Order: sequence, then C-alpha cells, then structure tokens
Amino acid sequence: MTDIKREIERKYESDAGVLPDLTGADGVAAVLDRGVAELDAVYYDTADERLAAAGITLRRRTGGSDAGWHLKFPVAPGVRDEIHAPLSETVPAALAALVRSRVRRQELLPLVRIRTRRTLRHLVDADGTLLAEAAVDEVRAERPAGGGRTARWTEIEVELADGGDPALLDKVEKRLRKAGVRRSPSSSKLARALAATAGPDRRPGPPEEQTPVTAGDHVLACLRAQRDALVALDPAVRRGVPDSVHRMRVAARRLRSVLRTYREVLDRSATDPLREELRRLGGELGLERDQEVLDERLTAGLDALPDALVTGPVRDRLRTWSRTRRSALRGRAVAALDSRRHLELLDVLDALLADPPLRPAAAKRPAKVMTRAVRKQCAKLSALLEQALALPPGPERDLALHEARKQAKAVRYTAEAAVPALGAPAAGLVRTLKALQDLLGRHQDGVMARRALRELADQAHAEGENAFTYGVLHGREEQRAAEYEAKLPGLWEAAVAGHADSRPV
Repeated sequence: MTDIKREIERKYESDAGVLPDLTGADGVAAVLDRGVAELDAVYYDTADERLAAAGITLRRRTGGSDAGWHLKFPVAPGVRDEIHAPLSETVPAALAALVRSRVRRQELLPLVRIRTRRTLRHLVDADGTLLAEAAVDEVRAERPAGGGRTARWTEIEVELADGGDPALLDKVEKRLRKAGVRRSPSSSKLARALAATAGPDRRPGPPEEQTPVTAGDHVLACLRAQRDALVALDPAVRRGVPDSVHRMRVAARRLRSVLRTYREVLDRSATDPLREELRRLGGELGLERDQEVLDERLTAGLDALPDALVTGPVRDRLRTWSRTRRSALRGRAVAALDSRRHLELLDVLDALLADPPLRPAAAKRPAKVMTRAVRKQCAKLSALLEQALALPPGPERDLALHEARKQAKAVRYTAEAAVPALGAPAAGLVRTLKALQDLLGRHQDGVMARRALRELADQAHAEGENAFTYGVLHGREEQRAAEYEAKLPGLWEAAVAGHADSRPV
C-alpha cells in the first residue's frame, strides 16, 4: 500500500548552523525539543538522472518516524506530493509505475547516499497544536559510484504541519531573515548533493534560452510542450487525480492536430504513423471519461423532471447500467500507459523532437506559414458546418456535426500553436473556437444521451417496466439539440466576421 501526503516546506542556510528562537512568530507559543534522529537515505535515479531533471526524487530511507520508500513530485515551488511505501529491498512496483514515463526502459540505480543528523523542533500554538516542524540538518552526501565524491553542509528546514496555514511560513521566514538565515538556492537535498558531488565533466552549465524564430521553431515548441504534458500527467492518471485523464487526452489531441495541420513544416511520412498512435492513445484514455460525462448528463436530466414524470425504477436501472459499463472500462487508461506501445510512442516523440523531419517551409518566418495553416483549417470547418446544417435533423446531421466538432478542435489547437507567433488575432480566434467547440460538444453529448436512453428503454421494456420516463428524457434531449443547432450559424458567422479582417489571421 502507498500513502500520499502534501509536503509544504522551505530550506535555509545559516553560517551559524543553529535555529534562532521562533517563539511568538505568528501564533507560535512554544518551540518544543523533539530530540535528534539519524537518517540514512539512498536516492535512486537513472544513470542520466532523468528523475532529478524533472524535480522528482525517489529514496529509500531508514531512521526517523517515516522509514520506507518516498517518491516526491513537484507541485509548486516549495510544495511537493510525497508518496510513501513500506520499507523493502527493491523499488516497490507501485512507485516504479509512477515514474515509468520518465524512466522508460532504463534501470533505477542508487546514485547518491545522504546521511543526516536531524535536530528536530515542533512549533506549537497555545493549545499545543502542531503548526510546523523546524529542523537543523547536518548533511553528508556521497556518490557510491564515481570515485566516492562527498559533500557536507548544514541546513535549516521548516515544514508546515498537515492542514496548516502557509502564511505561517512567511512569518517564520521573516524571523529567520532577521537572525541572518537565508533561503537555500537548492530545492532539495538531492539537488544540492548531485551538484556538489558531480565530476568536473558532469557539472551542469546555465540553461540555454532559445527564442522561437522560424515556423519550425514554433511548431516544435508546441510539440515539445504537449510531449512534456503527456509524460508529466502519467503519474496523475495512475493515481486517479481528478481531470488528469481528460488533460492527458487533450495533450494527445493537440499533438495529433499540430502534426496534421502543420504538414508544410514536418514531413508527414514521419508524422502520420505517430498521429495514428496518438489517436489510439486518446481513444483508450477517453472511454471512461466519456461514460462519466454521459452519466452526469442523464442523472441531471432525471433530476430536472417533476416526480409525476418519473415512473418505474428509473434511477436504479440507470445506476446499474452505469456501474456495469464503468466496471468494464475501469483500468483501460492505466493499461494503455503500461503497454509496450505507449513507451514506444514516447520514444518516437523524443526522437522526432531530437531530429525533426523538417520541410523547407520550416525555415521560413512563422507568420505566413502559420496563418496559412490556420486559414486552411478554418475553411474546412466552415465547409463542414455548412454541409451539416444543410441536412435535415436526424442521424446524418448528427454525424456531420460531430465531424464539424472534431474539426473545430483541430482549428483551435492549430490556432493555439500559432498564438506565440501571431499574437492577439490568433488568441481571439482560440476563444471563439472554444465557444463553438463547447456548443458542438453539448450537441454530441445529447446524441450519446439519446442513444443511451433508447438502450435503457429497451432494457426496461424487456423487464416489463414502464419506459415512459426514458421517452420524456429523449424528447427533452431532442429539444435541446434543436436549440444548439439553431445557435450554430450565428456563432460561426460572428467568428468569421470578428476575424476575417484580422492580420495576420
């Protein structure tokens, strides 16, 4: 089993190496001595330090009150999610899975050993409630391999108690500054240890700042950001963090869209197979989320009906139907991330970004190339909407509007990629397209809801139940669909009018 905790802490340095008196700092009534602990931690990473590069730490620690395996993911400066697992000789499978998107097929090795002599203090209020922990850590770090290089330092660490007010840390820091204590430039003990024990050929230089100049630069920057999102969201999907599956699916869609619409920049013979793998991934990620959206819509529709229109065990049947479908879909997203194909997809993305298959247009100035791509996609969307709205209401129109919805997403993602190069016109188009996409999305949700209601009505009828309520809900969905469709022409015309004369889009 694993345990998750939100860690909010700050690290400091002091020439004196002692903790100043913090009594009276923002409600701190007393500072209690909690003794000295001897901590021994071995930090694991790949040989090329992939986890450290992402600000992630994985350690096996003995000593103290929380011996075991600790995996930490950065959330914000000074804030990390810490996941615990019981002490074992090898990396627990649950933790290894959470770093799989970073590690890929590389081996996790013990890179650094950090031994700490910790003098611990508890900052408590007048009632004795713990507000924060303050520690003076005497640290010795060494690399087991690589010549046994070592480093020593002393630092002060202040960690907020669970549920504490982060404002306390500001008050404590003010008191520390007055005593000559300064913030540590290192985000963690591991980061400092790696830097201090690195060989001369491993010491990192300052990061190179590269400003996108060409059309290829802009497209690759967009692809790189979405690749990074796919990798970063992997642990959140595995942990079931709300909205993480949706966000990963959006990243896959953005990648597919940019690869498709900027074919003038990237050779499609290299990108088309990648797009197909991204389509497959998006499909696997979306199944459970689509069912969740459908459940919410059907439940909301039922809740809105007067009691007199609800006949038979409609709620029970809806719950059973939903539970059965979700059970069949549960785990599909994680299974997709665990597959060999997914690791290969990430490897192919990395290879493409490292050695991109650029076409001649990639070297051109971005405004002309990206404007042409956006306008081409807008023209496709306009044609699809016109064709859909020319059809009579029914399944063919529903399908045509669904195709228009997918194209609206493609145009939006194309425009998003162009915003850094084209500025306000592209940003305004993105906002308009989001409104259009949302409307088409609600329409498609209604199509799926009507399909589900027909299925539920058939099941109810077969069981001898009254299917009246399903018919009422179906009729209301048809009415809403008509309302959505009536709004579409005006919304798209406003978008065209608002951006037709914009430059460069």
